[in-house]
Amino acid sequence: MTKKPTAGHGGAKVTRRQFLRTTSTAALLGAVQSQFPFGVPMALADGPEVTKATLGFIALTDAAPLFVAKEKGLFAKHGVPDVEVAKQASWGATRDNLVLGGDANGIDGAHILTPMPYLISAGKVTQNNVPTPMYILARLNLNGQCISVAKEYESVAVGLDTKPFKAALDAKKASGKSIKAAMTFPGGTHDLWIRYWLAAGGIDPDKDIETIVVPPPQMVANMKVGTMDCFCVCEPWNLQLIHQNIGYTAITTGELWNLHPEKSLGMRAAYVDKYPKATAAILKAVMEAQQWAEKPENQAEVAAICAKRQWINCPVEDIADRVKGRFDYGIPGKVVEKHPQMMRYWTEFASYPFQSHDLWFLTEDTRWGKFEVGYDTKGLIGKVNREDLWREAAKALSIPADQIPTSTSRGKETFFDGKVFDPENPMAYLKSQPIKRVEIS
Repeated sequence: MTKKPTAGHGGAKVTRRQFLRTTSTAALLGAVQSQFPFGVPMALADGPEVTKATLGFIALTDAAPLFVAKEKGLFAKHGVPDVEVAKQASWGATRDNLVLGGDANGIDGAHILTPMPYLISAGKVTQNNVPTPMYILARLNLNGQCISVAKEYESVAVGLDTKPFKAALDAKKASGKSIKAAMTFPGGTHDLWIRYWLAAGGIDPDKDIETIVVPPPQMVANMKVGTMDCFCVCEPWNLQLIHQNIGYTAITTGELWNLHPEKSLGMRAAYVDKYPKATAAILKAVMEAQQWAEKPENQAEVAAICAKRQWINCPVEDIADRVKGRFDYGIPGKVVEKHPQMMRYWTEFASYPFQSHDLWFLTEDTRWGKFEVGYDTKGLIGKVNREDLWREAAKALSIPADQIPTSTSRGKETFFDGKVFDPENPMAYLKSQPIKRVEIS
């Protein structure tokens, strides 16, 4: 049966079904406009395949871009409002939940130590050495970690030079006491920073001191009961240690290597390959959050967000100073305002995942026996590092050209002790290190 046409604007004939469809669409658009008064996100038009992902995080200030993306509605803006940012108990738990995946009550991605997606993808840290392919989509920050020392070494005033610290540790060891250095995950960034620092002063991190794993939120409590002599971790745990009068900051890791890469946004390859549009939406939200967090006028709010119960859950006083760049080392007279090695979320290409940086991490993990000499590290980087997706997101966000690197390499990197890492010849750098677990011909 033919339906009687209904008169429309300009005398056009519109069927009843067309009329209902039009009014329903108008109502929907009205609802969307009320939800997004500054304009309908492009992601809604593109239609991400799913609106959900579960992203893990550890209670650290370099997870701030994920907190901000959730708190400020940036995931929703880009069409993935159901992204969950879920706290993890440790980096080991993060690994295990990534292996499980979101469909099996694990997680789809995470704020993660940059070497971990490589270690997981290569099956170096997984059960039965079974690989779980991972991608790195972005770097989350540069700098921002610290190495802290127990108060019993206050008179030594340990800094970049660990030779005086070595003498103090040797004396303690000679008295029959154990000496320990804590990091957060074997082969992870904190492990590599504290190893580099110790080894540069002649302390073998495997022979002269016991290197132990402690989850970041448990660092201060363990130092308080004398579990370790020093540790490496991100904020707020270094500043909290000072506020509780348990220890002091020896160095910021940026003093070892200025503007060094740190955490990454890592995701399971299976999720990214299955949901490329949803992945792009997540990546754009995080990149926008990084830009927002970098602005000086937002630093106080970044600290307040990080301190919330659902995120780091600590006094904002333990966070605010170092987010703003004020570093009180906990040693009389050593306070640095606007520290040159403060954490960066966006400037200095902080968000872009340079492949040359990933090669340094894999070279250091080779140094300490996590990868065998001759392993195809560049091939692995080609699979894991998805800087191409970062560039696509930057284009979609209209990021200015001067904020996008022109190369996948940042070139040669110089460390505090004069060592130079040339990504064109990583073995020469490795060979130059006097303390290592491998032989280089």
